[in-house]
Amino acid sequence: MGKKQKKQDNVSAIRFSIGAKLVIIITILVLVSLGAITFLVSYLVREDLQVTAEENNFEVNRRTSFETEYSLSNVHSNCLVLMQIINAAGADSGLAGQAADFFFERNGQIAALQFPSLDRPDNLLINRRFLLNNEIDEYLIDYFFEINNDTLQRASGGETIILNAAPHFSVHLLALFYPVQSGGVVSILFSPDNLNDSFSSGINQSYLINGDGDILIHPDYELVMAGANFANRYFIRAIRESPVRNKQDLYIDDGIQYFVAYSKLNTGASIAITSIEYDKVFEGIAATTRRNMYLTAAVLSLSILFIWFFSQTISVALKSLARAALNIEGGVFEVNLKPKGHDEISFLTSSFQKMSSALGVFGRFTNREIAIKAMRGEIKPGGLPKHATIFFSDIRGFTEKSENFTKSFGKDASDKIVHWLNEYFTQMVDCVEKTNGVVDKFIGDAVMAHWGTAYSAGSPAKDAFNCVKAALMMRKALYYLNQKRKPGDAGDPPISIGAGINTGIVTAGQLGSDLRMEYTVIGDPVNLASRIEALNKPLGTDILISEDTWNLIKDHFITEEMPPVTVKGKEKPVRLFAVVNHVAVTLGPKTLAEVREMLGIKAPDLSKVDIDAQEKKYKISGIK
Repeated sequence: MGKKQKKQDNVSAIRFSIGAKLVIIITILVLVSLGAITFLVSYLVREDLQVTAEENNFEVNRRTSFETEYSLSNVHSNCLVLMQIINAAGADSGLAGQAADFFFERNGQIAALQFPSLDRPDNLLINRRFLLNNEIDEYLIDYFFEINNDTLQRASGGETIILNAAPHFSVHLLALFYPVQSGGVVSILFSPDNLNDSFSSGINQSYLINGDGDILIHPDYELVMAGANFANRYFIRAIRESPVRNKQDLYIDDGIQYFVAYSKLNTGASIAITSIEYDKVFEGIAATTRRNMYLTAAVLSLSILFIWFFSQTISVALKSLARAALNIEGGVFEVNLKPKGHDEISFLTSSFQKMSSALGVFGRFTNREIAIKAMRGEIKPGGLPKHATIFFSDIRGFTEKSENFTKSFGKDASDKIVHWLNEYFTQMVDCVEKTNGVVDKFIGDAVMAHWGTAYSAGSPAKDAFNCVKAALMMRKALYYLNQKRKPGDAGDPPISIGAGINTGIVTAGQLGSDLRMEYTVIGDPVNLASRIEALNKPLGTDILISEDTWNLIKDHFITEEMPPVTVKGKEKPVRLFAVVNHVAVTLGPKTLAEVREMLGIKAPDLSKVDIDAQEKKYKISGIK
């Protein structure tokens, strides 16, 4: 059977198309919803409701401003009468004291009164009962008038001013400063509690501000006590700048529409404002709309019972496919999808399952993280210069160990070796990935990895630090892995490695052909890292780093300098350093000798080291 015939068979396996299902569902929904949509058009009463709401809001503001003006006028006139009586009788006369006592008894909301008298520049009268009931210290009165001397000066120039004194006294008090014809300023501290009902919170919110935008009275007590200022609010600025004394308009503030009515009072440039949210005006219509929606929902519920079986075959399968697609995008290629039915989605689910299985196999034969980044477009074709740190490691005595596997297991040796290596590679790869590195490739028993290429910790120094940290993690992981091995177990011999690390500018990119590519790094620093790795055995070390790497991490790790090595192609000898441990770690080796003792490495006699310079491309300098 040809490929064309197979494709036709696959297409013919689709019995019920998604298009047919969607047509049925949409037809039912449209027929049921048309009646409800037609009925909801009755909201045309909205315009009449808006007119009524505006009239009511304006009336509330008119009543509030009248009561406020009346209250302020009473405070003003009563204090003026008392001042005239005291000036006529003399500030120190008995009649003046009786008049003050009677005044505070009849005007209990007034806390203090200061006015110019004939006997002294400023005559201060205090309602001590008010102070006692509200737990106010008397010295706060004098201090308040003292710190508001600028306001007194403004008032003496003919300006009437109202201030919010609540933040100073921790009690809701207003301060009224107004000039008198005889000269000077009358200053009154009083409580506006008698106006609270007028400014109570409701669907229409009323509040009072002074000429500077300070809140004087507001249903939200915390705003008053905090001395809030509304001067920067858009509609407040518009109202203050408007020459009209009372008006109602539609304003937008912080994205919310308000019907706002205001009246500019005659006292202290204060403004009574009443507002209501635009949406609250139409809550009744919204309630009707909701009831109609409930009716629609009831009708649709009956329809849902009919189309439920159809929706399940679509929605459940699509959700499973969406979750599987997200998993694959995140690098989890192995998904478990079970196709149900015989429609397009079932066919797609089956194909998707096969694709994910193929991707899972593919992910084991390439660098998964690099493949994901390339798939997302985070790695572009071509090469880029990278300041990277390169790592090579190799198992010591691997050839001998391989021969022992062959001697011990014969034809099963290959399987045993692969299992043994996979356990080792799992540990090594884990150390690389935990430090933000990339495993480039496995070369037999060798591991090549790099830092600062596809990923970076932010700087070459941090990438170099992560690389050396990974090498120490590998040493620790192998140490504990070897501790768990049974002595003499031919199928699980201990492993010791040598690691070489170098830092420099490399070319990183996708190399290969049109059929197969891999993300790797090339350049002289890569070759040098490989050669450094080979020097661990003659130098009796397990982790060697170049001078370029050492310069980046020397403050964070304990190292010991080894004899410099002349590498073919290098004009100057290469300085090498053996890594001992982290500087900040208290446990573990502190010297190279302790490392050798811990890992069972015999200290070499460097004077007797004889290395084939042509084969290894290095010679140890400084040894005669």
